[in-house]
Amino acid sequence: MEHEDYMREALSLAREAAQEGEVPVGCVIVKDGEIIGRGRNRREELQRTSSHAEMEAIAQANERLRSWRLDGCTLYVTLEPCPMCAGAIVNARIPRVYYGARDETMGACGGVLNLFMERFPFRPALVGGILKDECRAVLADFFRTLRS
Repeated sequence: MEHEDYMREALSLAREAAQEGEVPVGCVIVKDGEIIGRGRNRREELQRTSSHAEMEAIAQANERLRSWRLDGCTLYVTLEPCPMCAGAIVNARIPRVYYGARDETMGACGGVLNLFMERFPFRPALVGGILKDECRAVLADFFRTLRS
């Protein structure tokens, strides 16, 4: 599978979140060509601050690998990670992150600041803009519907 294929999997989870009234963000974690973690926003459903797509996918991948370290994994998320999720990515030692849409409001990978550029002992490689138009459209449609 290509980067766009994995991002399409994340987009599917984002659309699922939107159907449940959640901000549509989806995430998958891949190791050796296999998706080992999936997540979508569930903050409203669970009324839990930490129920972001990345946090759910990381927890699932941790369980699957029976390790807090996600060495050799790649994370794909439809929206640039926030500070909480970027911090979790650093702590999980995820070496590569691909995101779709930039987040100028809460983004911690360049939108507001870039946590991955700070002097942490571990800094993931970052690529933004994967299927960005589709990722933006899912968000825009959700907020347009919410306002009307």
